[in-house]
Amino acid sequence: MRMATTLSVLVLGAGGIGHALVTGLDTGIDRVDPFKDMKNRPQGGHGMNVLLVGTDGRDNLTRKQRTAYRLGGAPCRCTDTVMLVHISEDRERASVVSLPRDSYAEMPAHVDTNTGKRHEAHPVKLNAAYAEGGPGLTVRTVENMTGIKIDHYLEVDFTSFMKTVDAVGGVQICTARPMKDKYTGLDLAAGPHQLNGGQALQYVRARHVDGAADIGRMQRQQRFLAALIDRVTSSGVLLNPVRFREVSTTMLGSVRADQGFGTEELLGLAKAMRGFDPASSEFVSVPLGDVSFPVKGIGSTVKWDAPKAQKLFQALRDDRPLAPAGAKAGAKDRPRGKVVDVAPKTIRVQVYNGTRTDGLGRKVDDALRATGFDTTRAPRTGEGPEVRRTLVEYDPRWDRSAKSLAAALPGAELRPVKGRGRTLRVVAGLDYKSVTPVRPEEKPTGTFEAVTGDRVVCS
Repeated sequence: MRMATTLSVLVLGAGGIGHALVTGLDTGIDRVDPFKDMKNRPQGGHGMNVLLVGTDGRDNLTRKQRTAYRLGGAPCRCTDTVMLVHISEDRERASVVSLPRDSYAEMPAHVDTNTGKRHEAHPVKLNAAYAEGGPGLTVRTVENMTGIKIDHYLEVDFTSFMKTVDAVGGVQICTARPMKDKYTGLDLAAGPHQLNGGQALQYVRARHVDGAADIGRMQRQQRFLAALIDRVTSSGVLLNPVRFREVSTTMLGSVRADQGFGTEELLGLAKAMRGFDPASSEFVSVPLGDVSFPVKGIGSTVKWDAPKAQKLFQALRDDRPLAPAGAKAGAKDRPRGKVVDVAPKTIRVQVYNGTRTDGLGRKVDDALRATGFDTTRAPRTGEGPEVRRTLVEYDPRWDRSAKSLAAALPGAELRPVKGRGRTLRVVAGLDYKSVTPVRPEEKPTGTFEAVTGDRVVCS
């Protein structure tokens, strides 16, 4: 949220709209002082570090919203999301590191803001820091864990999250497979979706879509943030002063931030960060060692891979990019096509011509091979009467492969055939027009398995 908000303001400022439009935008921000009385802090590095915290606050939501988006129950007053955002010194790159909320953490000695009781240093889950000591203890805990000095703090709750998404007109998300989570109410078919604020909240909160739990949820949060940056930087909002101020006021007026986050800081960034887009951002999760580390009195926690995590944080301190060189996709090499669950190159396909049209089998075979499918290169002629609708026959054991193949043949009928084996059969029908390009989801690469934003937004 902080990234997208900053980008909106800075792009406008860099475009010469002027100081007058942005002056006063920060007056609606609810201020906190997370750095009060902090001592023995890490040494500052290069660039700027922002701690982005998402809480489960929902006080300002209506009963209708709570019901529609499954937000019932009492909030735990803890952090639902924790991200460390590093903006490079040259203002040409933003690195976003997700920190699991269940991370094993050593909480510093502190006074509980709820009870007034003093606690000595003790082990906890990371999200408990906010519950016991608010923003200040959260910053101290993250600094102790990472060795990174935090320059700014931004806090977003459920209400401000939904308002921000709605203010920019929604965000487009693409899914390679259906996503359903009965706990959040998320129910998305495979394909592209334009999500409003409530739907986006369901998307980033879902933890029961697959077996990846919180790890998968962090990846979806990263994809969402990349999509939000894409939306903010590519929409006409930045070129319309009136619309820009309206959107920015909504964004900035529904968050909590430290005292140093103001108009002058935004304008300073604006002068440097010109042409910022999703390719300028990179996303990574802190390296994990044990995702089910038991701690007496706390339960199962997530233990970081200490050596790898330290290398990651040292790279941030040194202001080095996390994604491997050449990871950004240019206009020519950016992946194209609909995202599918199974990589086409792993799907074996035998094509049949189900019509009387000469050469159709070869045409379909060539088109499927061109988009990556492992075709036999030996199309055959179907038997019996002409087939009106293109057909995909498959062994039920390879149903995911069949759905990925059918995505390349819009309108095709899926027909399970037991014993068919791993080779799928395509019978081209009279309705065949062309093959739609498809591609697998981008996989992180490099030392830190970072991915740039342009690789995860919808093509």
